[in-house]
Amino acid sequence: MLYERTAVSRKPDELIARGIGALRDEDRLKPDMVFRDPYFLDFLGLSEQHAEQDVEDAILRELESFILEIGTDLTFVARQKRITVDNVDYYIDLLFYHRRLRCLVAIDLKLGKFQAADKGQMELYLRWLQKHDVRPGEEPPLVLILCADKSDEHVELLRLNDGGIRVAQYLTEPPPKKLFEKKLHDSIRLACERLARGENHRRGIGHPGAFGK
Repeated sequence: MLYERTAVSRKPDELIARGIGALRDEDRLKPDMVFRDPYFLDFLGLSEQHAEQDVEDAILRELESFILEIGTDLTFVARQKRITVDNVDYYIDLLFYHRRLRCLVAIDLKLGKFQAADKGQMELYLRWLQKHDVRPGEEPPLVLILCADKSDEHVELLRLNDGGIRVAQYLTEPPPKKLFEKKLHDSIRLACERLARGENHRRGIGHPGAFGK
């Protein structure tokens, strides 16, 4: 399920093949291979009625499990990092550094549904980090918004995946067994379709598939 949960799985086959080739040949990792959707945070042990502060406290308490779910190569930098713009203070919930991507990753927690207005605040965080915290040789920073719910159409229309902002839903309870079974069958079907396209490509039929390279 890890492949399906990454953004790269929703890209055209040609872009997937290009990304996999860069990882294989140049050991160059792209953000789409790192960030997932959704994230399963059931290990946090949150009560039914919880606040944003409770989520943050639980993440720090279960930091190892959280990093394993978010992805490897993360290093914790700060909690509630204060940034000041025109004498106005803002606070980044969690700040990490990703060694393979060579960039800062700011994580913002939202208890509710992702809103279009959230984009402006996250862009402010990105610009501030780029101006004040990025060191020579590092890549531009990224922001991951973890929210209880989101609209894929909002994300698409705002073109967030084209920039440095990623939006993902987090689940504090494991999905129902029937949903897992459906996802597993869907993953097998999609894998078979990609393999079939790859075989056709090797025979000179159709378009190149990600696994036919």
